[in-house]
Amino acid sequence: MVKKKNGLQTSLRKFVRTKGADYLRDPNVSSIGIGYKVADGKATNEIAIQFTVRQKAAPEALGALGTALLPEAIEVDGVQVPTDVLERDYRVDFHVVQETTGDVRKTRIDPVVPGVSVGHVRVSAGTLGCIVYDKVDATPYALSNWHVLHGPQGALGEDVVQPGVHDDNRTERNRLGRLVRSHLGAAGDCAIATVEGRGFEAAILDLGVPVDELGEPELGDKVVKSGRTTGVTHGVVRRVDTLVKIDYGPGVGQRQIGCFEIGPDPARPAPDGEISMGGDSGAAWMFKASNGKTGKTMAGLHFAGEAGGSTDEHALACLPASVFEKLGITLKPPKKPEVAPVGFDGNFLGVPAGVPELGEATRADAVELNGSTVIDYTHFSLAQSKSRRFAFWVAWNIDGGGLRSINRSGIPFVLDERFPAEFQVGDELYRGNRLDRGHVARRADLLWGTQAAAEKANRDSFFFTNITPQMDDFNQSARRGLWGRLEDAVLSDVDVDDLRVSVYGGPVFRSDDRVFRGVALPREYWKVIAFVSGGALTARAFLLTQNLNQLESLELDEFRVFQVRLGEVEERCGFTFPTALAAADTLVVPESSEERAPLEALTDIQW
Repeated sequence: MVKKKNGLQTSLRKFVRTKGADYLRDPNVSSIGIGYKVADGKATNEIAIQFTVRQKAAPEALGALGTALLPEAIEVDGVQVPTDVLERDYRVDFHVVQETTGDVRKTRIDPVVPGVSVGHVRVSAGTLGCIVYDKVDATPYALSNWHVLHGPQGALGEDVVQPGVHDDNRTERNRLGRLVRSHLGAAGDCAIATVEGRGFEAAILDLGVPVDELGEPELGDKVVKSGRTTGVTHGVVRRVDTLVKIDYGPGVGQRQIGCFEIGPDPARPAPDGEISMGGDSGAAWMFKASNGKTGKTMAGLHFAGEAGGSTDEHALACLPASVFEKLGITLKPPKKPEVAPVGFDGNFLGVPAGVPELGEATRADAVELNGSTVIDYTHFSLAQSKSRRFAFWVAWNIDGGGLRSINRSGIPFVLDERFPAEFQVGDELYRGNRLDRGHVARRADLLWGTQAAAEKANRDSFFFTNITPQMDDFNQSARRGLWGRLEDAVLSDVDVDDLRVSVYGGPVFRSDDRVFRGVALPREYWKVIAFVSGGALTARAFLLTQNLNQLESLELDEFRVFQVRLGEVEERCGFTFPTALAAADTLVVPESSEERAPLEALTDIQW
């Protein structure tokens, strides 16, 4: 089964892969992983960094065990994540072979980062140097060497994989993108490839800095690189303005490459004396500041070292300015034209599954934009109520196989200026109380497609038209967070064709909804999930109820999630779903609501 990943899960996975080994140096720590925090012997719905230890003890007794107190929380990408400590040890069972821990540099990672293994499908492996952008259309690319991404047997347009085939030969699984441009000559040994179906981050693995600018190396400059084979090594520029002759083998022969030379830094020697080895090709050499810290200025693109048997340890690097000019790339993407919103796609699943049709009363109350009650955003659409000032419905598409990890920080909640503010609820409702601004179409669900489209969808998700008021414990209530995990559950538990899902959701407007600050607050919400499995369309509906009658005293009844029929949602909301969706709802439920039990776990869902 394939699970959809959200941004926090990706960050935590990266944290364990890159930092987990540091914690395992403690002799009492037997493992580190990500799980649900355990309270009173039972798993909660709170995500935690989970440690297991061979023996739990009081803080004052830890010294005798040769161990240290683990932190109560760890900051990961700006988020304080709680920790959990369990007493547990592991051993190998009879006839079971223990699997060795893999090197993160030589495994498939998402998002991809500079410093890891990469290569053409017919090249063993090299190093991804940095993320760059096309000077004209701002397309992001992975930069490395010609002999890494192209090679003697390669051609433009062919596949590039991460990691390289020497590290993992499952080329279909590991495809990163395609070779776009390359050069082998005086300007350097360099090439770029697209990044498709995966996210990317600019910070170099184990150096923790991105490449922000290009520099010109001078004699005596101290530099550092992060390569696939030797990891982080330090050097000193010892020769500049160099032209080297290198034999690239049959079909290519000798080529002259402009470069500079780097020798070992005696103050920071490599453990085995090697500042570079085969597989480091393509790594970015970065300048170091006078205080020894790694800077954000690129000194060169590593492409060669000493020949076999030589005792003169050194490395060669192309001049970055020449490489960037030859390949037509830049570190700062040019400003891209605004992506026009492409709303909900009714044919996204390969079968017709359009948007709800408003009834006579709801249509009369709907906002119209350009003569239509359907208002489009990037990857989602909605219909907005004038009187209630929230959406009647929001419909969005999810491409589970192409989701990207994009930061949400710094994006403000805003009104949609395309129609009057009087038909929208803004920040005036949410200040100074326990009401949260809750997304109807989940932000993480919308981050797919091209990088530009995903970034536009990220911003569009913060329009107040996609927001409804929810209590601040909306997703942490006794219903165990089921409401916010329904989309994840279908991708995890069902064999969904092409990992594509369409979701519909919104509030239920009732005449007796509690009015707070002049706004009637919905206390019921609905959601419909549609997908194709084995060529057949399926639709499933859910209803969430919450009690806001005691908002001021802050005492709430439990939220409850029920599985219902689409027809029940239609009756509550005053619109109808497309005929194909209604026919795809084959769920059988008791007619009497008293006979229906709320969902207690995702496993209770009838898909």
